[in-house]
Amino acid sequence: MLLLCYPRCTTCQKAKKWLEANGIPFDERNIAVDNPTAEELKTWRRLGGQPARKFFNTSGLKYKELRLKDRLPEMTESEMFDLLATDGMLVKRPILVAENGVLVGFKEDEWEAHLPWLKTLV
Repeated sequence: MLLLCYPRCTTCQKAKKWLEANGIPFDERNIAVDNPTAEELKTWRRLGGQPARKFFNTSGLKYKELRLKDRLPEMTESEMFDLLATDGMLVKRPILVAENGVLVGFKEDEWEAHLPWLKTLV
């Protein structure tokens, strides 16, 4: 399992602690240093079933600087993923990638609901 996160992000830190507390092993990837590619993001979208918009860090400074709230509705999915691939700080985090699913963002109750699925992957 792969956890894409930003080490200084408190939400990412909570996700890591949750995975450890639940005995779920993972490899960690710093999203700011090793940004996901457009192809990876497209694959993860298909695996997780989330819309492309779900992958944007809407609370980030870069998102606001680029005025993406106004621009995203006019962009194609491919354009969104190409943009996300330019800067890891645009990408919502954490992202938990497994061979048969993807979780974007960390909300403990949502991850808890997926715990049986995650445990089958260990």
